[in-house]
Amino acid sequence: MALGVGIVGLPNVGKSTLFNALTRAQNAESANYPFCTIEPNKASVPVSDARLDQLAVIAKPRKVIKTTVDFIDIAGLVRGASQGEGLGNKFLANIREADAILHVVRSFADDDVVHVEGEVDPIRDIEIIETELLLADMQSLEKRLERIAKQARADKDLRKDVEAMELLLAHVNAGNPIRTYPWGKDDVIGTTMRESQFLTNKPVIYCANVSEQELETPNQNVKKIQQYAADKGCDVILVSAKMEAELAGLSDQERIDFLAAYGLTESGLEQTARMAYHTLGLASYFTVGPLEVRAWTFQRGWRAPKCAGVIHTDFERGFIRAEVIAFDDYLRLNGEAGAKAAGMMRLEGKEYQVQDGDVMHFLFNV
Repeated sequence: MALGVGIVGLPNVGKSTLFNALTRAQNAESANYPFCTIEPNKASVPVSDARLDQLAVIAKPRKVIKTTVDFIDIAGLVRGASQGEGLGNKFLANIREADAILHVVRSFADDDVVHVEGEVDPIRDIEIIETELLLADMQSLEKRLERIAKQARADKDLRKDVEAMELLLAHVNAGNPIRTYPWGKDDVIGTTMRESQFLTNKPVIYCANVSEQELETPNQNVKKIQQYAADKGCDVILVSAKMEAELAGLSDQERIDFLAAYGLTESGLEQTARMAYHTLGLASYFTVGPLEVRAWTFQRGWRAPKCAGVIHTDFERGFIRAEVIAFDDYLRLNGEAGAKAAGMMRLEGKEYQVQDGDVMHFLFNV
């Protein structure tokens, strides 16, 4: 399952520069003027996981296959986007493709880079974007409510749906994102939220775009963003898009040395992917063999058959059982043979909840 992260923000906050850096390819135009991005740029990026390298040392496979994150560079939004300003309706529609939102906020000051609002003010900038997303969801809800209300005139069973939708609309009208609504998984609102790609129902990661110096010593703008994110219950990362662009052209060892010079151990890509996994409740299990060592992404809480279906639908449909070795046991006992000999390979059935890092082999029959 590919994870899609939509990169959003005002024009000229560094979205396209960050996208280019994250994908290590200059395939998103970056320029010092609004709307240099119109069509969304997309790229599938492999996610580094040190555990894959550790497994490969033992298994010595022909290749190592990482899981991936799909990044979508969405054009800058402006005030009035929900009403179509700056091609806003088109850009808002692009966000619906994403599983999570990476909201890039400009924190650095640079007179050479114009700001559409005239000056750097991260909280104002955040609120502009979030207001437009709320207004877009409000419009969608109003249309849906109007349609259901008409149907309810002839079908009394739908009246409870109308009441539930009115409560949700009131929640949004009060300035609250849909993801904060206290719904139950089986109620009407839950069904509506699953069926609709509401923009404010997506998890948000705030990305403070800072100067290289501010990575080590965050300024007041960064602290404001961090406090705002904490108040909203969202994650936040600090990234210097300019630094990431410099990293993109370096070799692996050069990148390690470059990051170390700033007291860092991971790049913006690694931070973003790790944070996105955390925000969406995702994890990885591994398959290990002489041909390949591979990471597979799953939702925490999934049972073994559904995780097997990530590899192929036949694996889920014909699931019999799974052979499971915990990652730490696989390393400690030097592979599958050692784990078997020590009795650390388990046979798990359909009710087993897969754990992050499990080394798995599925038995199935179709």
